[in-house]
Amino acid sequence: MRRSALFAALTGTAVAAVLAAGTPASAINTYNAQPAPERHEVGALLVQWDRDGDGTSETIGWYCSGTMIDENTFLTAAHCTTDWSPGVKFYVSLAQDVQGALDKAKADGLTPTQIATTVGVEGTEHTSPDYPGNSADAHDIAVIEFSDAQAAALAKRWPFTPATLPSAGQLDALGSRALDAATWQVMGYGTEEAARGPGGQTHPGGGVRMKAEVGFDALNKTWVRLAMNESRNYGGACYGDSGGPNFVTLDGALVLAATTITGDGPCYATNVSYRLDTPSARGFLDEFVALP
Repeated sequence: MRRSALFAALTGTAVAAVLAAGTPASAINTYNAQPAPERHEVGALLVQWDRDGDGTSETIGWYCSGTMIDENTFLTAAHCTTDWSPGVKFYVSLAQDVQGALDKAKADGLTPTQIATTVGVEGTEHTSPDYPGNSADAHDIAVIEFSDAQAAALAKRWPFTPATLPSAGQLDALGSRALDAATWQVMGYGTEEAARGPGGQTHPGGGVRMKAEVGFDALNKTWVRLAMNESRNYGGACYGDSGGPNFVTLDGALVLAATTITGDGPCYATNVSYRLDTPSARGFLDEFVALP
C-alpha cells in the first residue's frame, strides 16, 4: 500500500518487474499508513505459474490481496485470477510479511512448489462468470475456495476471524452523509505510490500487510470511491492491493464494504472499490458463503 493506495493488480511479468525494482519487503509506504499485524483475516494471493511457456510452473510470487470471509473462502478480485498460463495454481498466505517468507524460502533453495506450500495454502479459484462486465458493473470478483482439510491447515497456521460482510443494500440505506461521517480503512500488501527516478516511475515496497485510513468520496451503483489524499491525512491503495478489503466502521464494528479494484496510475488520489452489498456481488458470493 502506499501509505496512500491499494489497487489495480499487475499480472505476469509486469508484477515481477515492479517488485524486482522495489525496496525490500520491510519497506513501508511513505505516508499515513501502518503495519496491520492484528488483521489476521487479510491475506495475500500467491500464484505459481509458467512464465516462459515451457510447461513448467517455475514462478511463484504474491500478486494481489484479499480477505477470508468464512473458514473456507478467500475473497479477491477477478482480474487477479484471470489471464494466467495453463496449469496455474493459487495459494493464500495470511502472514504479516509474505515477501519476507518468500525470500527466506528461496534462499533456503526450495523448489517453486516447495516455496508455494511453505509460504501458503493451495485453494481452488472461482471467478465471476460475468467478468469483465462493463463500467457500470465490472463483476470484478473472485474467491479462492478451500477444502475442509485445506481450511484446517490454513487456520492452524494463521488463526483468524472471518470478516463481516454487509447486508443487502446496506450502503445505500446508510446514504452518503452517514458514509462520509464513518471511518474507512483500506488494507493490503501492495506497493507504495510512484517514486520518480532516472529510469522513470517505480513503485517500491510491497509484500507486507498494511492499513491506512481513507476518506469517502462517492457511492455509485457498484462502486465506492475513496480518497487517498496525503493533504487530508489519508493513505490508500496501490499495485498489489487489488482484491483487498475496504472496511467501514459501523456501530463500532468493521464491515467489509468493498474490495480494491483500481485508481489513479501513480496511486496518489483515488481508490475505486467494488461494493459487496449489491445484487450482483451477493449473487456471486451466495454460492460460497452464508450472507447476512
